Amino acid sequence: MNPGPATDHEDLGAGGPETAGRAEGRRETEDERADRRWQELVQEIRVTQTGVQILFGFLLTVVFTPHFQGLGQTDKTIYLITVVLGALATGALIGPVALHRIVSGRRIKPQAVVWASRLTFTGIVLLLATLTSALFLILRAATHDEFVPWVVSGVLAWYLLCWFVLPFWARRRHTAGN
Repeated sequence: MNPGPATDHEDLGAGGPETAGRAEGRRETEDERADRRWQELVQEIRVTQTGVQILFGFLLTVVFTPHFQGLGQTDKTIYLITVVLGALATGALIGPVALHRIVSGRRIKPQAVVWASRLTFTGIVLLLATLTSALFLILRAATHDEFVPWVVSGVLAWYLLCWFVLPFWARRRHTAGN
């Protein structure tokens, strides 16, 4: 008999109901759940970490190009904001690795998973801001047209839909009452 999927409360590591040392839902111990959640998180981080590092590396080289020197002060300010956002996103997405390394073997994996998850979510939000800012800068430099804010707003709406609206809608719809 399958009791159904783990609830949000359990999956967030908040100490959901347990019976004889095993959580309801997947029937896994706290340590097993932490191990599974850590492996899932590592896979998610691999995707975002690679992208943000490539983007950040590219952003760091832009300042040394001749075209950059010809940018106006507004575009240079947008560039600086974009680089700082990229640095923050990189830090947040690499943070779980450092966290794991430092606390490994200390028997606090469930807590480490919660903190690593928070860092990853923060990194995704910062990546969203970095991508939006970078797109805005590139389109401004390429066109200087008044439609740039509209295009960037449309892309931002798409990111928000794919990264947040759809997942939160699915979470709410399929875990209602849990």
